[in-house]
Amino acid sequence: AHVDHGKSTLTDSLVAKAGIIAQKHAGETRYTDTRADEAERGITIKSTGISMYFEYVMSEADRAEVAAAEGRAVKVSGGGDDDIKAATASVSETSEQSEGNQDGPSISENSYLINLIDSPGHVDFSSEVTAALRITDGALVVVDTIEGVCVQTETVLRQAISERVKPVLHVNKVDRALLELQLSPEDMYQSFARAIESVNVIIATYNDELLGDCQVYPEKGTVSFGSGLHQWGFTLCKFARMYSDKFGIAYDKMMAKLWGDNFFDSKGKKWVKNDKEGSLERAFCQFIMSPICKMFAAIMEDKKAKIQKLLKVVGVVLKKDEEELTGKPLLKRVMQKWLPVGDAILEMIVVKLPSPAAAQRYRVSNLYDGPLDDAAANAIRTCDTSPEAPLMMYISKMVPSSDRGRFFAFGRVFAGKIATGQKVRIMGPNYVPGKKSDLWVKNIQRTLIMMGRVQEQVQDIPAGNTCGLVGVDQYLLKSGTITTLEEAHCIKTMKFSVSPVVRCAVEPKKAQDLPKLVEGLKRLAKSDPMVLCYTEESGEHIIAATGELHLEICLKDLQEDFMGTDVKVSDPVVSYRESISANSSQTCLSKSPNKHNRLYMEATPMSEELADAIEAGKISAKDDPKLRARAMADDFGWDVTEARKIWSFGPDGSGPNIIYDCTKGVNYLLEIKESVAAGFQWAAKQSVLCDEQMRSICFKLLDVTLHADAIHRGMGQIMPTARRAMFASMLTASPILQEPVFLVDISVPQDAMGGCYGVLTRRRGVVFSEEQRPGTPMVQMKAHMPVMESFGFNADVRAATGGKAFPQMVFSHWQSMNGDPLDGATKPGEVVVTVRQRKGLTPEVPPLDRFLDRL
Repeated sequence: AHVDHGKSTLTDSLVAKAGIIAQKHAGETRYTDTRADEAERGITIKSTGISMYFEYVMSEADRAEVAAAEGRAVKVSGGGDDDIKAATASVSETSEQSEGNQDGPSISENSYLINLIDSPGHVDFSSEVTAALRITDGALVVVDTIEGVCVQTETVLRQAISERVKPVLHVNKVDRALLELQLSPEDMYQSFARAIESVNVIIATYNDELLGDCQVYPEKGTVSFGSGLHQWGFTLCKFARMYSDKFGIAYDKMMAKLWGDNFFDSKGKKWVKNDKEGSLERAFCQFIMSPICKMFAAIMEDKKAKIQKLLKVVGVVLKKDEEELTGKPLLKRVMQKWLPVGDAILEMIVVKLPSPAAAQRYRVSNLYDGPLDDAAANAIRTCDTSPEAPLMMYISKMVPSSDRGRFFAFGRVFAGKIATGQKVRIMGPNYVPGKKSDLWVKNIQRTLIMMGRVQEQVQDIPAGNTCGLVGVDQYLLKSGTITTLEEAHCIKTMKFSVSPVVRCAVEPKKAQDLPKLVEGLKRLAKSDPMVLCYTEESGEHIIAATGELHLEICLKDLQEDFMGTDVKVSDPVVSYRESISANSSQTCLSKSPNKHNRLYMEATPMSEELADAIEAGKISAKDDPKLRARAMADDFGWDVTEARKIWSFGPDGSGPNIIYDCTKGVNYLLEIKESVAAGFQWAAKQSVLCDEQMRSICFKLLDVTLHADAIHRGMGQIMPTARRAMFASMLTASPILQEPVFLVDISVPQDAMGGCYGVLTRRRGVVFSEEQRPGTPMVQMKAHMPVMESFGFNADVRAATGGKAFPQMVFSHWQSMNGDPLDGATKPGEVVVTVRQRKGLTPEVPPLDRFLDRL
């Protein structure tokens, strides 16, 4: 969810329940924030994995529910009735294989191993969340009752559903609503209902058929309420059980009555649907919130006799030393014993979230790149742990180990078993089946269970679990697939929702530290899923990150952990994109260096929708050309014959620029296709205005005159010519610069709004929506602001509003800058000149006649 909604604090409750930390410290320790700067800033920066063992005894009702969910997963993924019987039978049978050794816990059917990943909530680190979602099957979404659903919660939910991860909701910080805002039970019901409603709206927008209906409902037990800090929480199941015994009402009937418009008329002893002019109290308030409010009031006002009476009713027994406590410490102990949050969350995880065996059935099509009926896909589908099953494992990120400069590869086993010393095939993201590139066959040195701050070494780890590996970090950069099957394809790489747009150059303070810097940058690139480190042609070392905070953390890591010496850091700079705003004014001709070949080209702007679709991966170079052409014709109004003749996407074979062939009857055309495509990749990567990438340009190859002799039309003749022809057609098509734009989300009290407007207008920001949070004085403003203007924005806003505003920024889209970039007096013109000077090019854009030839 969002920054400071209490995810790490909540994780503590489960860690404490597993017996790893003491109950009385839970909530303050934040066990999963392992780094020093995380504890200091109070935010999570890296996602941390932890595996914990629990005992949970399922009731008959829970069993039936789990069996139904697993049956549904089999049906969706196309299994027959026998498969369903097999899957559901395995839930109800009891396993008789308790081991003979007495030193460990005895493993029975009530034992659960939960692999939990605590992820950061800050926008700049949403890449960590993406990496975590790939290797999990269920998500626990944490929402703050007071703030409600924020932008970041929405982004993360959207990613979770596109990865087919099933969400359950926890409404956190209820203690604040009781103690600070002093809300009445009815107001609290309304604020819970609002939070749940807004989460369900998001879930419904991005629904996925195979995942089924994954909206959250309190009456179905998929929502819990509570406070992570005070370590108490409940689902409606807990109270429904208690009251169904007391009143003798059936459990599921009681569940339904505890939420929504149900009122209990104690005079007539019956349930009614309306509150008789406000004389009755809603069931949720009467049976759940009122007792909690009474307990809070009694303890905070320190009424000893009343406290004793209430404790007796709820059945909480305090130890001697605990009875002396007063105020909040006493509150925490009482609530912790009465409604332990660990139980509520554990129950939701075990009963409501799918097991790996069920989840991998419907996730396999999202995960696996190859054909969905080969051995690897089938093993993933059934989560096969038998000895002869092929191993399939995905590494999603690298975790720095205590040993400097080395990393643990952290990922999840999808099929088979990974063992120490096993010989495996390590495949990088660019591996093509049947080729040797990006492939290593090596032994695994050690397998570890990741336990937050510490690691436990084990012999082997079966499918469905997350684990750490030693000795893989030398081969893989950030992510990859590990398998034992020769024919296996890769597991798909992750799509990130943000792109690195903030860059800065680093150089060592002393010249002799240069090798250290290069080595440090390599390690930095490994340690973070999103950061880009590369070297410019002018010899600068560039670090690109998603935002200011992300960049700051990366630089701190680089200096302290990966290098050990200081570096000089330039001011942050922004990447731009070059584009065009009209069709070429003429057909551009370019001759090859030996004057024997001619290429005729034109450029046309691509529609914004198509560029976005390519960047989102909906249309890519890997699709089947005929299907892609059909889709482009239907959705984006292309001509089918032209769409079938697309030669290449660029830059890097996947960007939002296209070159396609409009020629008629040219001899030897296909022989130069590779050369033209290579020239196009080069041009799209480093364009003509200021060496930045192109975006949303289509190039048409109109006519080609080639030399009859093959030796005169080689790569060296055609590639530079194609590049010159593209630059010429771009310069004649009224070029423009596009700058990246942040979506700024500010929550601020009404009285301080003026300050925000002032700062935004000074920085070319445009406010496009503001909404009042019902029940609070907060207003949520949304604005678009160019990334170029965003440096130091947080500090400015806080200064202008007296520290009351809370801004968040996330990359939104590319936007064209007004003005002609070829004219040095305009804003884009200034940008072009400064970028060119920074890159060590001549300050003025090369004139058109350098690229355009005469007949």
